[in-house]
Amino acid sequence: MNHLPSTVDDRPLDTADTVVVTTVASDSHTWNLVFLHLLLEERGYRVVNLGPCVPETLLLTECLRHNPALVVVSSVNGHGHADGLRLARTLRAHPGLTAVPLVIGGKLGVSASAAERGRQAAALLEAGFDAVFDDGQEEDLRRYLDSARPAPALAGVRSGAAGTP
Repeated sequence: MNHLPSTVDDRPLDTADTVVVTTVASDSHTWNLVFLHLLLEERGYRVVNLGPCVPETLLLTECLRHNPALVVVSSVNGHGHADGLRLARTLRAHPGLTAVPLVIGGKLGVSASAAERGRQAAALLEAGFDAVFDDGQEEDLRRYLDSARPAPALAGVRSGAAGTP
């Protein structure tokens, strides 16, 4: 049974409003998910927060169930790169999810080297992520979300046409 609300700001929900938020399978952190959840709701999205330690198969199932406009993956434990590669390949291998925007951010590796972080980001993009946000790039994530589609106006009316993230 679905216990999610049917409206946000008194307007019907559709898949253009839905964002799935998750961690990688090895990451048990939750505060990052709370932050992302609130950030996305503030921008008018309906959020499906899968919580920590999400196996790739569960994420795949939930993405097929919710048909999200965006999937946001967060990692705090430093294994986002390795787990993210598998996750992206799993989602991109499914025909129904090849075009769903997929982003990842946080502490993606344990190396402090900018060169290594750059290689990891390139590998994640090659595996199927549409954007990679290194730890501390919250403003870049906000700009990405704002460019994806405008937030609803205070009265609950969209300020422009919905775009694709």
